[in-house]
Amino acid sequence: MLTGERVHLRALEPADSEPMWRWYHDPEVGRWMETAPPISLAQNMKRGEERPRNTFEQMLLAIETLDERKLIGYAALGDTHFVSGEITLESFALGERDHWGAGYATDALRVICRYAFEEIGLNRVMLWVVAENAAAVRLYERVGFVVEGRRREAFRRGGKRYDYLMMGLLAHELR
Repeated sequence: MLTGERVHLRALEPADSEPMWRWYHDPEVGRWMETAPPISLAQNMKRGEERPRNTFEQMLLAIETLDERKLIGYAALGDTHFVSGEITLESFALGERDHWGAGYATDALRVICRYAFEEIGLNRVMLWVVAENAAAVRLYERVGFVVEGRRREAFRRGGKRYDYLMMGLLAHELR
């Protein structure tokens, strides 16, 4: 159900907390992510132990390679509106840099969207992305997302302000 050509998605396990903590502290991985106060590995491990169970309204998924079952990233879906048939991709990251540019992110994103459309029965996936995050924008467009709006100067990094793009994908647009 959550398997693509290169990746398998599953619920996050408490043991996934250590690699995720490492990714949060990698400046290249976190370059375009919202900042948060630093937490220790022990605090992050405790958070992983206490993570609520996934629901159709809110879920956190691990992205792992299909061949080795190696954890390489994660995705968070939430803010589900069943009446309007919409869900938000709240977070999406490949933390293992040695897997960048090899099609894992594209495959994972397609699996997530297919799951939202075919299994949950929704019609639209939306997300916000920093406009200057060219690699992410290309990824989303490759899968079929289109720019639907802009929040000006809503993201701050290194003393500079950047725009957010709102992107959306309808079920019949998935590539």
